[in-house]
Amino acid sequence: MLADPSISVLGPDPTHRKFILNGNAFQQDVIQSFNGWQYAAFYSALSEDAEKEPLYIHLSRRKLPEGKWETFVFDDYPQTTDDGHNTVQLGICPGDGTIHLSYDHHCDVLRYRYSQAGIAQSPESFPWSASLFMPHQSRLPGLGAEHDELFSYITYPRFVQLGSNLLFSFRTGKAGLGDDHVAVYSSQNGAYKYEYLGTNLKGVDNNPYIHGLDYRNGRLHATWVYRGFVHYEGWDDPLDTKHKQQHGPNSSENNHNICYAYSDDGGRTWRDGAGELVADLGKGESVRPDSKGIVAFDIPKGSGLSNQEAQAVDNEGGVHVLNRDAVDGEQKWKHYYRSPEGVWTQHALPHVQGVKGGKRGRLAVSKDDDLYLILPDHNAPTLTILKASKGTKYSEYELVWQRDGFPPTEPLVDTTRLAYDNVLSVFTRASNGADLDSSARVDVVVLDFKL
Repeated sequence: MLADPSISVLGPDPTHRKFILNGNAFQQDVIQSFNGWQYAAFYSALSEDAEKEPLYIHLSRRKLPEGKWETFVFDDYPQTTDDGHNTVQLGICPGDGTIHLSYDHHCDVLRYRYSQAGIAQSPESFPWSASLFMPHQSRLPGLGAEHDELFSYITYPRFVQLGSNLLFSFRTGKAGLGDDHVAVYSSQNGAYKYEYLGTNLKGVDNNPYIHGLDYRNGRLHATWVYRGFVHYEGWDDPLDTKHKQQHGPNSSENNHNICYAYSDDGGRTWRDGAGELVADLGKGESVRPDSKGIVAFDIPKGSGLSNQEAQAVDNEGGVHVLNRDAVDGEQKWKHYYRSPEGVWTQHALPHVQGVKGGKRGRLAVSKDDDLYLILPDHNAPTLTILKASKGTKYSEYELVWQRDGFPPTEPLVDTTRLAYDNVLSVFTRASNGADLDSSARVDVVVLDFKL
């Protein structure tokens, strides 16, 4: 069993909103560590004494292992849209020490800002304040007006460290009818700026929903599901907003298949699980739904498959996916695993209920290559952690921690800290109430488990 974690509070969660902004599965690295410091971003009111609306981005940092959080607010950008898609994402570029944020998107123009160079490399040299960051902007650093149309309809941005560089991934289009793209922030002629690489995942009457992007030992791994598009009245109207509904015309009922591809050159070319070249972005190619060799599990529509749940890669190159399906007749949370030899297996998870449409969980790999599955309850304020050890080839699942006091939230994990000091830092929400009483205060918190 895991010992109870230490708990630190980042700030109050805006529970008056209908939709959750602090804790969604597609926030890949909203908490992460670099050079002995930990960083986290969240939405909250301007201050605890301020009006509930609007919300603002708060950015926090602390010195590991147990430093006190320092937090400032970007008070120049009010967030007003009550939509769970419009989260904040955090990235750190190892090469120049810049901190990057992208935020408040659901089919919107790019919203982005980044820091001065060196902030993450020498944090103690810089007093923590918003003045370290560039103003809010609608272009990636280094890209010009020729890309403005591409960046006019963005959802689900995410960052991935690629050695000394930083990858930026995003979707264009709408639910069921969209594409995923990648750009890389790297040193070009001595200056760091972005290069647009292309469309890595092309939707054809559907759109890909990635579980994650993980870079391990020089290889970038991607797994995803497809969501088929259902045409509806007004779907092609430029002013259409039906697709922005949380359960709009093209819902998760149309999710199907779990797919896999990898890149050994930072996202420029992509190969299937057998190593065959599928797409060269430099030639204008993309991984498409009909690309051979990409389907790991053939799961039909209507099977309860979630989107964007979770992915992790272990130190030997094994790929782990968390999702759920009812292919066997009963809806269950499942762990899908690709061994380093390229063999896929799947196991249903004990101790938990993987309900259809339920809150999504998270995966994390320890220094010892054991797998931890952090799983919320969809209805009760319960958080559960299972462990699958490397020694069992990840086929047995031990209940190692379960507690109440955590309103249904999709937990997030600092995967970079695990590699640093083998502490599992979980970003989630915690309540001071014994149940889901709406009057109870809910905070955005970090749970630190010593593994």
